[in-house]
This record gives sequence, C-alpha cells and structure tokens, in this order.
Amino acid sequence: MAIRDDVLVVGGGLAGMTAALAAAREGASVRVVTDSESTLQQASGLVDVLGYPNPHDGANDEDDDGPASEYGDADAVASPVANPFDAMDALPAEHPYRVVGVDALREGLSIFDDATGDRYLGGHTERNALVPTVGGTVKPTARYPASVAAGLASDDRSMLLVGFDGDTDVDAPRIASHLRAVGVPFDVGGVTVEFPGDLDGTDQRTRLAHALDTDEDGVRRRLAERATRALKRDGGDDGFDVEAFEDVDRVGFPAVLGRDRPRQVRDALAEHLDADVFELPPAPPSLPGVRLRYRLRDALRDAGVAVTTGNPVVDHDADGDRIATVYADRNGTKTPYEPEAVVLATGGLVGGGIDSERDAVYEPVFDCPVSAPDDRYDWSEDDAFGPHAFARFGVDVDAHGRVLDADGTPLFANLTAAGGVVGGYDAAAEKSASGVSLATGYVAGRTAAESTSQPTPTDATVDR
Repeated sequence: MAIRDDVLVVGGGLAGMTAALAAAREGASVRVVTDSESTLQQASGLVDVLGYPNPHDGANDEDDDGPASEYGDADAVASPVANPFDAMDALPAEHPYRVVGVDALREGLSIFDDATGDRYLGGHTERNALVPTVGGTVKPTARYPASVAAGLASDDRSMLLVGFDGDTDVDAPRIASHLRAVGVPFDVGGVTVEFPGDLDGTDQRTRLAHALDTDEDGVRRRLAERATRALKRDGGDDGFDVEAFEDVDRVGFPAVLGRDRPRQVRDALAEHLDADVFELPPAPPSLPGVRLRYRLRDALRDAGVAVTTGNPVVDHDADGDRIATVYADRNGTKTPYEPEAVVLATGGLVGGGIDSERDAVYEPVFDCPVSAPDDRYDWSEDDAFGPHAFARFGVDVDAHGRVLDADGTPLFANLTAAGGVVGGYDAAAEKSASGVSLATGYVAGRTAAESTSQPTPTDATVDR
C-alpha cells in the first residue's frame, strides 16, 4: 500500500527541511524521506548567504567601505561583501538568487529564524557578520550560533584563544597569529592547554562536550584555571601582551562547549574567567552543525512533518506530466509513495544528488537534465581555485522552483528542486550554500504546497 502525503521532500539537509517547513506553513501534509541523517553535522554551523559575489574576478566590483571590506584572508584575492543583498544584481542571470528572487531569500531566512529562535543571531541586520575561524581567517556569514557571538571580528575587545593538546584542528597560537596578520581591530593571543581529566584533544569532540555538559570532576572550573595558568606561565604566543591578561574581555575555545547544555557551559566558564566566552567555528564535522540539525528536526516535529530516515529514493513512475509514484529502497524492497507534489533536495555532486560518468552528468532519481560541457576536460580548470564548471553543475529551475527540461519548460508539473541539486552557482567560492538552500527551499516548498490545492502558478503571479 502506497504512503500518501500532499508533499514529499526527498532529502533532509537544510534545503529539504526548509522546503518541508515552507510547505507545512501552507497547510500541506508533508513527509521528508532521506537516505541518511542530515548533512548539517558535516557543516560548520554558520549560515552563509553570500560572502564573495565575484570570487574569481580578482576583486569585487563594489566600492564598499563597510567593515567587511576592511580585512579578510591575508592571502585572499577577492574581498568579502558587507551586505549580500546589495550584491544580488551583480550575479549572473542563471544564479539561483536571480532566478527565484531576493524576496525568496528573505522568506527563507525568516523560516530559519523562526525555527532556531535565540540559538542563532544575525537576523537584526542584512549585513554579513565577520566571524574568526579555526583557519585564522575572518569569514562573512549571515547567521551564526549564539555560542559564536562574543567572538565577532567587528568587536574591538581583546581576545584570548585556547586550544587543547593533541587537537591539530585548533592551534590557538597559530590562529591568533593569522588573525593579527589579516588586521583584526583587537589584541589577540593564543595558548594551548591540556583538557582536564583523562581526555585530551585527540578524543572525539562529543566526548569532550559530554564532559563539559555534565561538569565531570569540576572540569569547567579546571579548564578555566588551566587557561589562566598557561597564559601567565608560557606567555601565549609572541604577539600577545601577557601583562594585559587581567583585561582580556573574551576567551574563545574549540567548538566543544557542550552538546546539550552549551549555554550553561559558556556561562560557567565565563564566570570562572570573568570574561565572555565563545566557540571558534570549526572545520566539519562539528557540534554546532549537530545542534542545528537537532533544532531543525524539532521544528519539523512541531510543524507536523513526518521524517523517514535510512530509505534512499531510487526510482519513480510518471503519469503524463506528473510524478505519480516515488519509490524508496527499504532493505531491498521498494516502498511506494504517492504524493501530490515532490521536492528534490538531494544535494549536489558531493551529496550524491548529481552524479557523473566519463561522458555525462546526470540527476539519478528523476532523470532531470543537467547541463555540462561535452568535453570532460572542460569540467575543471588547471588552477585548483579557478572557476570550475563542475562547481555549477545542477538542474535548472524557474522562478517557482520547478525543474526545467532541456527546452526550458517544466519537466514535471509537480516537481520542484532546492539546494545543492540546483545549478548555476559556485557555493564554495561564493560562500552561498546555506542561503541558496534557504531561498530555493522556501520557493520549492511553497510551490509544492500550492500545487496540491490550486492550479500551478504562472510566472505572472510569482512574488519577485
């Protein structure tokens, strides 16, 4: 017996969850089917909208004197944009932001803000925040976890970074040195300490977070004391004024400050250190990403969205211009779903939503067309950081998020797409992956919900 819902979302990442929430807002019954747990745990937890609108041009065209143009990666070619919304018109016509419209991005961000509440900040402005990272760079981002807030680079208060012995991802003295090199407007230094107890930086981050959550053997107080002693004993790195330690206003740690009680952990450390405490956005996989996944899953539950995990969608049947049945693999058996509308949110090349062979690029579930150069050697550039064609591979959509056939007409009347599976942009270079997921997720989910109860919208009626 087929499982019936108004809207079936294929994929459980940020785009899929945004589409599901958007469809549920319109009153549709929604189900998310995903092959595995959300890829959000493989992300930093930051929500980037647009950091570099012209990442391969050598420099952005904007003459912006805002703080985002004052400092960035010391080795970077392009400068980060201060306000991503001001840069939208400069993007290529095929970019998803240009296709679905800037208002879709604002609506997607609104859905995200409602779902995350006070756990995420940045919604008070359309300008990018500037966040120091474990790479020693300053990253432009639109939304950031509350655990990161005290570490913003636009804050001129002094900063101490603390790393753990054995943790090669967070070399606090090196990070501090790099931040000074890019010209941040504050004093910054770094120290390395042993994590209290039997754990160290080589242990899984979840184990360190659990110890801080439960405050095993007074680990919070002991960690604060070790940071204080390390600076006074070793002097931090060469660029930091040891004598100024009493005046340090904020202290940053690796992003392991609790999985379940991060606010409580930060508050306790802040009390012991007499300074604001924050987490450095980490390289993936990350606890901030895990926390975000849990929060969005809670939002899906609250919205009445059903979630089925571990069943990859493998096939479909069409009835004329509509998808009639979608099949998910469950232990070798095809489970049929018969939704009124389908949202494709399976990710791009990295996520498996787009695949390739030697002479072709394709979308494997619904056989959606994917444009690519005929010659495979034209898919990439010699320069590792060049404008690779493969970075823009994906399906084409219209202003309503409907997947387009090669002739520019909807492939199916009830199929929309969102996130990394959509082509036309270089998410990694632009720092735009999350924003595109939110914008296209909103449009795809809304269109899917509307198509279950009224005629398919036309270009004349879409909100732009």
